[in-house]
Amino acid sequence: MSDKKGLGKTSIVLMVLVVLAVATITTGAAHAAADQASVNLGVAANFGVLAGTTVTSTGLTNVTGDLGVSPGNAVTGFPPGTVTGTEHINDTTAAQAQTDLTTAYNNLAGRTGATNVSGNIGGQTLTPGLYKSTSSLEISLGDLTLDAQGNASAIFIFQIASTLVTTTDRKVILTGSANAFNVFWQVGSSATIGTNSTFKGNILAYASITLTSGATLEGRALARTGAVTLDTNRVIPEFPAILILPLFMIATLLAVVIYEKRNLGYTKRLRVLS
Repeated sequence: MSDKKGLGKTSIVLMVLVVLAVATITTGAAHAAADQASVNLGVAANFGVLAGTTVTSTGLTNVTGDLGVSPGNAVTGFPPGTVTGTEHINDTTAAQAQTDLTTAYNNLAGRTGATNVSGNIGGQTLTPGLYKSTSSLEISLGDLTLDAQGNASAIFIFQIASTLVTTTDRKVILTGSANAFNVFWQVGSSATIGTNSTFKGNILAYASITLTSGATLEGRALARTGAVTLDTNRVIPEFPAILILPLFMIATLLAVVIYEKRNLGYTKRLRVLS
Protein backbone atom coordinates (compact mmCIF):
# COMPACT_ATOMS: atom_id res chain seq x y z
CA MET A 1 0.00 0.00 0.00
CA SER A 2 2.83 2.42 0.89
CA ASP A 3 4.46 1.79 -2.50
CA LYS A 4 1.25 2.73 -4.29
CA LYS A 5 0.80 5.83 -2.14
CA GLY A 6 4.37 6.90 -2.91
CA LEU A 7 3.86 6.47 -6.63
CA GLY A 8 0.57 8.31 -6.36
CA LYS A 9 2.19 11.31 -4.71
CA THR A 10 4.90 11.45 -7.33
CA SER A 11 2.35 11.27 -10.14
CA ILE A 12 0.27 14.07 -8.63
CA VAL A 13 3.30 16.35 -8.26
CA LEU A 14 4.38 15.62 -11.84
CA MET A 15 0.92 16.39 -13.20
CA VAL A 16 0.77 19.67 -11.29
CA LEU A 17 4.16 20.69 -12.65
CA VAL A 18 3.15 19.83 -16.21
CA VAL A 19 -0.04 21.90 -15.89
CA LEU A 20 1.93 24.86 -14.53
CA ALA A 21 4.48 24.56 -17.32
CA VAL A 22 1.84 24.48 -20.06
CA ALA A 23 -0.02 27.41 -18.52
CA THR A 24 3.15 29.50 -18.19
CA ILE A 25 4.42 28.76 -21.70
CA THR A 26 1.00 29.39 -23.25
CA THR A 27 0.58 32.69 -21.42
CA GLY A 28 4.08 33.80 -22.36
CA ALA A 29 3.51 32.94 -26.01
CA ALA A 30 0.23 34.83 -26.07
CA HIS A 31 1.89 37.95 -24.65
CA ALA A 32 4.88 37.65 -26.99
CA ALA A 33 2.61 37.53 -30.04
CA ALA A 34 1.41 41.04 -29.24
CA ASP A 35 4.86 42.48 -28.47
CA GLN A 36 8.23 42.82 -30.21
CA ALA A 37 9.66 39.56 -31.51
CA SER A 38 12.93 38.47 -29.97
CA VAL A 39 16.13 38.17 -31.98
CA ASN A 40 18.18 35.02 -32.38
CA LEU A 41 21.76 35.54 -31.21
CA GLY A 42 22.81 32.20 -32.61
CA VAL A 43 26.23 31.03 -31.45
CA ALA A 44 26.84 34.46 -29.91
CA ALA A 45 24.33 33.55 -27.18
CA ASN A 46 26.97 31.24 -25.68
CA PHE A 47 29.35 34.15 -25.10
CA GLY A 48 29.52 36.50 -22.16
CA VAL A 49 32.13 38.55 -24.00
CA LEU A 50 32.83 38.69 -27.74
CA ALA A 51 35.06 41.23 -29.50
CA GLY A 52 36.24 41.99 -33.00
CA THR A 53 39.84 43.02 -32.25
CA THR A 54 40.89 42.42 -28.62
CA VAL A 55 39.59 41.54 -25.18
CA THR A 56 41.52 43.21 -22.38
CA SER A 57 40.94 42.82 -18.66
CA THR A 58 42.47 44.53 -15.63
CA GLY A 59 41.95 43.02 -12.18
CA LEU A 60 39.84 40.05 -11.16
CA THR A 61 37.18 40.06 -13.85
CA ASN A 62 34.83 37.07 -13.93
CA VAL A 63 33.08 36.11 -17.15
CA THR A 64 30.33 33.49 -17.08
CA GLY A 65 30.03 31.68 -20.40
CA ASP A 66 32.43 31.76 -23.32
CA LEU A 67 34.86 34.54 -24.18
CA GLY A 68 36.04 35.14 -27.71
CA VAL A 69 37.58 37.39 -30.33
CA SER A 70 37.45 37.32 -34.13
CA PRO A 71 39.01 38.28 -36.51
CA GLY A 72 41.45 39.64 -33.91
CA ASN A 73 43.53 37.25 -31.84
CA ALA A 74 44.48 39.08 -28.65
CA VAL A 75 43.08 38.28 -25.19
CA THR A 76 44.86 39.61 -22.10
CA GLY A 77 44.08 39.54 -18.38
CA PHE A 78 42.86 35.93 -18.10
CA PRO A 79 44.29 34.98 -15.63
CA PRO A 80 44.01 36.63 -13.16
CA GLY A 81 40.50 37.06 -14.58
CA THR A 82 38.40 33.90 -14.91
CA VAL A 83 36.17 32.47 -17.62
CA THR A 84 33.71 29.72 -16.74
CA GLY A 85 33.30 28.70 -20.36
CA THR A 86 35.79 28.37 -23.21
CA GLU A 87 38.12 30.97 -24.69
CA HIS A 88 37.74 31.10 -28.48
CA ILE A 89 40.59 33.09 -30.00
CA ASN A 90 40.00 33.63 -33.71
CA ASP A 91 38.72 30.10 -34.21
CA THR A 92 35.74 28.84 -36.20
CA THR A 93 33.39 29.19 -33.20
CA ALA A 94 34.34 32.83 -32.63
CA ALA A 95 34.01 33.54 -36.35
CA GLN A 96 30.53 32.00 -36.44
CA ALA A 97 29.54 33.95 -33.34
CA GLN A 98 30.59 37.17 -35.08
CA THR A 99 28.56 36.22 -38.15
CA ASP A 100 25.50 35.56 -35.98
CA LEU A 101 26.14 38.79 -34.05
CA THR A 102 26.13 40.77 -37.30
CA THR A 103 22.86 39.15 -38.36
CA ALA A 104 21.25 39.93 -34.98
CA TYR A 105 22.60 43.50 -35.01
CA ASN A 106 21.16 44.18 -38.47
CA ASN A 107 17.84 42.64 -37.45
CA LEU A 108 17.57 44.97 -34.46
CA ALA A 109 18.74 48.04 -36.39
CA GLY A 110 16.25 47.43 -39.17
CA ARG A 111 13.09 47.37 -37.07
CA THR A 112 10.55 50.12 -37.53
CA GLY A 113 7.76 51.73 -35.53
CA ALA A 114 9.90 52.75 -32.56
CA THR A 115 9.10 55.21 -29.81
CA ASN A 116 11.65 58.02 -29.86
CA VAL A 117 13.87 58.62 -26.83
CA SER A 118 16.79 60.99 -26.46
CA GLY A 119 19.44 62.33 -24.14
CA ASN A 120 19.15 60.91 -20.63
CA ILE A 121 16.67 58.12 -19.86
CA GLY A 122 17.82 57.74 -16.26
CA GLY A 123 15.00 58.03 -13.74
CA GLN A 124 12.40 56.72 -16.17
CA THR A 125 10.26 53.57 -16.16
CA LEU A 126 9.74 52.00 -19.58
CA THR A 127 7.42 49.21 -20.63
CA PRO A 128 8.16 46.56 -23.31
CA GLY A 129 8.66 47.79 -26.84
CA LEU A 130 11.01 49.31 -29.41
CA TYR A 131 12.81 52.54 -28.53
CA LYS A 132 15.00 54.65 -30.81
CA SER A 133 17.57 57.37 -30.23
CA THR A 134 18.83 59.23 -33.30
CA SER A 135 22.02 60.23 -31.47
CA SER A 136 23.68 59.21 -28.19
CA LEU A 137 21.82 57.86 -25.17
CA GLU A 138 22.82 57.90 -21.54
CA ILE A 139 21.57 56.67 -18.18
CA SER A 140 22.42 59.29 -15.58
CA LEU A 141 20.74 61.37 -12.87
CA GLY A 142 18.78 58.29 -11.84
CA ASP A 143 18.31 54.60 -12.54
CA LEU A 144 16.38 53.16 -15.47
CA THR A 145 13.53 50.74 -14.69
CA LEU A 146 12.25 48.28 -17.29
CA ASP A 147 8.83 46.95 -16.30
CA ALA A 148 7.63 43.82 -18.12
CA GLN A 149 4.20 44.14 -16.46
CA GLY A 150 4.09 40.48 -15.49
CA ASN A 151 5.13 39.10 -18.87
CA ALA A 152 8.38 37.13 -18.58
CA SER A 153 8.59 36.96 -22.40
CA ALA A 154 8.39 40.73 -22.90
CA ILE A 155 11.02 42.22 -25.22
CA PHE A 156 12.81 45.55 -24.81
CA ILE A 157 14.82 46.85 -27.77
CA PHE A 158 16.87 50.04 -27.88
CA GLN A 159 18.17 51.35 -31.20
CA ILE A 160 20.95 53.85 -30.49
CA ALA A 161 22.52 55.66 -33.43
CA SER A 162 25.71 56.68 -31.62
CA THR A 163 27.06 55.98 -28.12
CA LEU A 164 25.54 54.44 -25.01
CA VAL A 165 26.88 55.69 -21.67
CA THR A 166 25.96 55.09 -18.04
CA THR A 167 27.44 57.18 -15.26
CA THR A 168 28.89 56.02 -11.93
CA ASP A 169 26.68 53.80 -9.73
CA ARG A 170 23.73 53.81 -12.13
CA LYS A 171 21.48 50.77 -12.44
CA VAL A 172 19.17 49.18 -14.96
CA ILE A 173 16.40 47.67 -12.83
CA LEU A 174 14.15 44.89 -14.13
CA THR A 175 10.67 44.54 -12.64
CA GLY A 176 7.38 42.84 -13.48
CA SER A 177 9.06 39.52 -14.42
CA ALA A 178 11.43 41.17 -16.92
CA ASN A 179 14.38 39.02 -18.01
CA ALA A 180 17.76 40.43 -19.03
CA PHE A 181 17.93 37.96 -21.94
CA ASN A 182 15.01 39.81 -23.52
CA VAL A 183 16.67 43.24 -23.36
CA PHE A 184 18.69 44.30 -26.41
CA TRP A 185 20.85 47.41 -26.79
CA GLN A 186 21.83 47.95 -30.44
CA VAL A 187 24.58 50.57 -30.30
CA GLY A 188 25.68 52.38 -33.46
CA SER A 189 29.19 53.08 -32.19
CA SER A 190 30.49 52.27 -28.69
CA ALA A 191 29.11 51.59 -25.19
CA THR A 192 30.63 52.59 -21.84
CA ILE A 193 29.24 51.23 -18.58
CA GLY A 194 30.17 53.45 -15.63
CA THR A 195 32.08 52.63 -12.46
CA ASN A 196 30.19 50.33 -10.08
CA SER A 197 27.12 50.37 -12.34
CA THR A 198 24.79 47.40 -12.72
CA PHE A 199 23.68 47.07 -16.32
CA LYS A 200 21.24 44.51 -17.70
CA GLY A 201 20.68 43.20 -21.20
CA ASN A 202 22.57 42.23 -24.31
CA ILE A 203 24.85 44.98 -25.65
CA LEU A 204 25.37 44.62 -29.40
CA ALA A 205 27.82 47.37 -30.33
CA TYR A 206 29.09 48.14 -33.81
CA ALA A 207 32.49 49.21 -32.43
CA SER A 208 33.66 48.76 -28.84
CA ILE A 209 32.38 48.12 -25.31
CA THR A 210 34.04 49.33 -22.11
CA LEU A 211 33.07 48.19 -18.62
CA THR A 212 34.79 50.49 -16.15
CA SER A 213 35.98 49.50 -12.68
CA GLY A 214 33.52 47.43 -10.65
CA ALA A 215 30.70 47.46 -13.20
CA THR A 216 28.45 44.41 -13.42
CA LEU A 217 26.80 43.31 -16.65
CA GLU A 218 23.90 40.88 -16.33
CA GLY A 219 23.84 40.12 -20.01
CA ARG A 220 26.37 40.00 -22.85
CA ALA A 221 29.07 42.32 -24.16
CA LEU A 222 29.13 41.69 -27.92
CA ALA A 223 31.30 44.02 -30.01
CA ARG A 224 31.41 43.61 -33.79
CA THR A 225 34.50 45.47 -34.99
CA GLY A 226 36.31 46.81 -31.93
CA ALA A 227 37.53 45.82 -28.49
CA VAL A 228 35.90 44.83 -25.23
CA THR A 229 37.75 46.41 -22.30
CA LEU A 230 37.14 45.12 -18.78
CA ASP A 231 38.24 46.19 -15.29
CA THR A 232 37.36 44.03 -12.28
CA ASN A 233 33.90 43.26 -13.65
CA ARG A 234 31.32 40.51 -13.51
CA VAL A 235 29.66 39.48 -16.76
CA ILE A 236 26.74 37.11 -16.22
CA PRO A 237 24.64 36.18 -19.27
CA GLU A 238 20.96 35.58 -18.68
CA PHE A 239 18.90 32.91 -20.42
CA PRO A 240 15.25 32.85 -21.52
CA ALA A 241 12.84 32.53 -18.60
CA ILE A 242 11.05 29.78 -20.53
CA LEU A 243 14.11 27.56 -19.99
CA ILE A 244 14.12 28.11 -16.24
CA LEU A 245 10.75 26.44 -15.64
CA PRO A 246 11.69 23.03 -17.14
CA LEU A 247 14.86 23.02 -15.04
CA PHE A 248 12.80 23.81 -11.95
CA MET A 249 10.39 21.00 -12.84
CA ILE A 250 13.18 18.48 -13.24
CA ALA A 251 14.82 19.49 -9.95
CA THR A 252 11.50 19.33 -8.11
CA LEU A 253 10.60 15.94 -9.58
CA LEU A 254 13.99 14.54 -8.64
CA ALA A 255 13.55 15.82 -5.10
CA VAL A 256 10.12 14.15 -4.88
CA VAL A 257 11.44 10.85 -6.24
CA ILE A 258 14.34 10.85 -3.80
CA TYR A 259 11.98 11.63 -0.93
CA GLU A 260 9.61 8.83 -1.90
CA LYS A 261 12.42 6.32 -2.25
CA ARG A 262 13.75 7.19 1.17
CA ASN A 263 10.25 7.01 2.63
CA LEU A 264 9.63 3.61 1.05
CA GLY A 265 12.97 2.34 2.30
CA TYR A 266 12.14 3.49 5.81
CA THR A 267 8.72 1.80 5.64
CA LYS A 268 10.24 -1.46 4.47
CA ARG A 269 12.76 -1.41 7.33
CA LEU A 270 9.92 -0.93 9.81
CA ARG A 271 8.13 -3.95 8.33
CA VAL A 272 11.24 -6.09 8.73
CA LEU A 273 11.70 -4.97 12.34
CA SER A 274 8.06 -5.66 13.16
